[in-house]
Amino acid sequence: MDDIGQAFVIALKLIASGDSELFATVGLSLAVSLSAAAIAFLLGAPAGAFLVAQTFRTRPALLVVLNALLGLPSVVIGLVVYLLLSRSGPLGFLGLLFTPKAMVIGQAILTLPIVAVLTYRATETYWSNYRDTFLVFGASKLRMMRTLLAAARGALVTVFLAAFGRAIAEVGAIMIVGGNIRGLTRTMTTAIVLETSRGDLALALGLGIILVGLTVLVSGAAFRLNQRMSDY
Repeated sequence: MDDIGQAFVIALKLIASGDSELFATVGLSLAVSLSAAAIAFLLGAPAGAFLVAQTFRTRPALLVVLNALLGLPSVVIGLVVYLLLSRSGPLGFLGLLFTPKAMVIGQAILTLPIVAVLTYRATETYWSNYRDTFLVFGASKLRMMRTLLAAARGALVTVFLAAFGRAIAEVGAIMIVGGNIRGLTRTMTTAIVLETSRGDLALALGLGIILVGLTVLVSGAAFRLNQRMSDY
């Protein structure tokens, strides 16, 4: 218990002193996770609305696949991205493996099904309200999608938050494609795993405290934004 208490005190001192290694790791984590969540949102939100506004035979099967992908282990996604970006892979010529860009790709793929499924569920509730209007005025599919997304804008904040939360908490995929290289691809989660295994509990606790704090701050900001958007 004394060792844990000392590690906790040292962790607080690292945060208060603005330790360069600690905050460099935090900065990289935020950059990678926000980028991945943004990409997944820009692709997944329209896809979810598209599935609501479309009626085709394979839609149920596609929804089953998307829901199944929600439970896909992240290490599998990391392995697939690794094989694609490795030297012998089809995208090896890009030289992205073991870089932050590879980590963004892995996290974006991981969070894309989450965004698509949650957007589908959020916009589906508005489809019955607008469907007859769409048919009467002969609205295009693009117009339908835009209207559904605008109507569900409050819920979409939560969708983005879910994608960001999943991305920033990810370990397996980014460790495989990023390599956990100090000063280059080491994020908060991978650093916590490494430092804990090495016995450096102070740095691991410091990163853990910041990770929890960021999650609370983002959740609070999203909640307030959601409330404001719902008032309009």
